This record gives sequence, C-alpha cells and structure tokens, in this order.
Amino acid sequence: MKNLLFIVTALAVLSCKDSENKLDEVAHELSIATHATIEISTVLTDSISVRALDYDNGNYWYAGNKGNYGSINAATGTPARGVIKLNEDEEVEFRSIATTSNYTYILTAGNPALVYKITQKDGAVELVYSEVEERVFYDSMKFWNDEEGIAMGDPMGGCFSIIKTYDGGKTWGKLPCTELPDLVEGEAAYAASNSNIKIIGDDVWMVTGGAMARVFYSNDRGSTWSIYNTPIIAGGEMTGIYAVDFYDKNLGVIIGGDWNNKEENKYNKAITSNGGKSWNLLSNGNGPGYSSDISFIPGTNGMELIAVGTPGIWWSGDQGNTWKKLSDQGFYTVQMIDDKNGYLAGNNRISSFTLQRK
Repeated sequence: MKNLLFIVTALAVLSCKDSENKLDEVAHELSIATHATIEISTVLTDSISVRALDYDNGNYWYAGNKGNYGSINAATGTPARGVIKLNEDEEVEFRSIATTSNYTYILTAGNPALVYKITQKDGAVELVYSEVEERVFYDSMKFWNDEEGIAMGDPMGGCFSIIKTYDGGKTWGKLPCTELPDLVEGEAAYAASNSNIKIIGDDVWMVTGGAMARVFYSNDRGSTWSIYNTPIIAGGEMTGIYAVDFYDKNLGVIIGGDWNNKEENKYNKAITSNGGKSWNLLSNGNGPGYSSDISFIPGTNGMELIAVGTPGIWWSGDQGNTWKKLSDQGFYTVQMIDDKNGYLAGNNRISSFTLQRK
C-alpha cells in the first residue's frame, strides 16, 4: 500500500501535460507495470457453463453444469473429462471445486447438495456427502490443507449453510446456526465463480450480496466469526460482492456490482489493508463494472490484479487505482499459476491465457 500511496501523492502534484510521462517514470522506479496485453487461446469448447476452476499438481480442474467435470494439463493443454448423472433424466450442476494434494472435490448447486471426491491418480469418483432440502444451494468450497475443508451456501434458518470436513473429505458435517452469525433477511451469496471464500493460514473470509454486502471473517478456521461492512452496492436482488481475494492476511480486494446493470462501475470494488475490518472503494466510476471474479496476480507483490466477468477482462498494475480493459471476451472465473499464465472458464468454453506487460 505504501507504493500505491506514493503514486497517488506524486500524481497530485504533476501538471496535466506531463502526468502520463511522469507516472511511467514513477512506476518504472518502483518496478510497477503500467501496461499489459493478453493473448487468449481456446482449450475446450462445449455446450456447458463452467464457474468452478482450481489448480494443483500441474493441472487445472474444472466443474460445470450438465454434470461435467475434468482436468486440463497446464503444460500440454490435454483435457481429461468426466460426467456425473443421478439418472438418465436428471442432470446435476457443479459450481464449487477444491483441490488438495491427491484429491479434487466438486459440489453441486441446488437440491440435492452432493459432494464428490475424485482421486486424481486414477479418476475414481466417490460420493461423500448428500443433503436433500428444497432450499439448499451451495456457492463455494475451499480447503485449508489436505484434511480440513469448508463449503458455504445460501441461508437456511437465518444463517449460512456451512459444511466442513476434518478427515480429508471422507465425511462432512453441517454446522448448526447456533455456531454461526445471523444474516439479514435477503442476504445471501452468489455461486458465480467459486470465489465467495478465501483462505490464508487459519483465516477465512466469506462475502455476501443481496440485501447486504458484508465480509464474514474467522481467524480460527470458522469456530468464531466477525462481520465487517463494506461500501459495495447492496439492496437489490442481484447486487453485492461476488468475489474476494487476499494477497496476505491484511491486503485484500472484493468485487461485484449489479448483475442487472453490468456497465455500472461505481460502488462495486474495494480494497482493505487491515484484514477486512475496513474497506475503501477502488477507482469509483472507472475500471470494470460488474465482475464475477478477481485475483491478485502471483509474483507481483500484491500490486497487480485481474478481474473478469461477462463484460470482459480487466487488469490493474497499481492495486486497482487504475485499470486497463484487456479483452471484451466474457468469462466467469480465472486462475493463474504465475505472473503470466492462467486459465479462464465461462459459457461454452475454457481458455488459456498469457499476460505481457511493461
């Protein structure tokens, strides 16, 4: 954040005529990229929607609708695909995914809620959790380590639906509302990109939308919780926070907006430097509008961000103070393995991409 404050201060005293050149000079001195381009290559096309994407052990794993899931080798682009069906007529939709050292877990959205455990070595699939309830709808899933994981879903009984595993996904249990904070009526979450949850160490953050746009935080793996307000737009049926990412335990970003007004870029992105206790709006009225995912780009010291949504792909080299639109191609979710290479998933396709900057 010190670098960002320095840039903002420098800009304030520059003349309009020289500001662009001076910004480039300041950025160069601080090793901050001011320009970026993207090269996108389609890897897989199909009539499926993919909102869940994760990376581990050299493979990108994905899960989508119509029971589709699979992996893509990051080095070769070679896909391996699978399909799960309850019966001949009933298809399931996956919107949550998480990988550990040896397994990949995929979770359905909607009733019934089903967690499948996939052995990465041989592709064996095992159903490890089932929940049948008309209101059930899970949004995101993450793991702290190979043994402990968490998934969150829309409210039932006035609190989030939270399931956890402590034994490597062999068994899952649902937390009672007495162990969880209360939600405001109409507050929920969006299964848009598997990015409602972020985990670092023992810490976990979860974000909401709808009637409220808040951050739920726990420093003890979900045993106790604190709730933080944000300036993100809320109160509408499709407003709020759609994604959260943290660079470390202090520096984090959130993004979302109004799905029904996707071009609106006010009150839809914010940054924190104190672990989520307080949030400041980013480039309000500039940069991306509605976005379903955001990520700190690896290897850039928390300075570079990439945001994606159906309106396109955006990049920032200064922690979201300024943005550049890289592409009009729309995607739901993004995963990167280093400062240049990553994958995008969306409607009917999964693509690899490479960033170049200067």
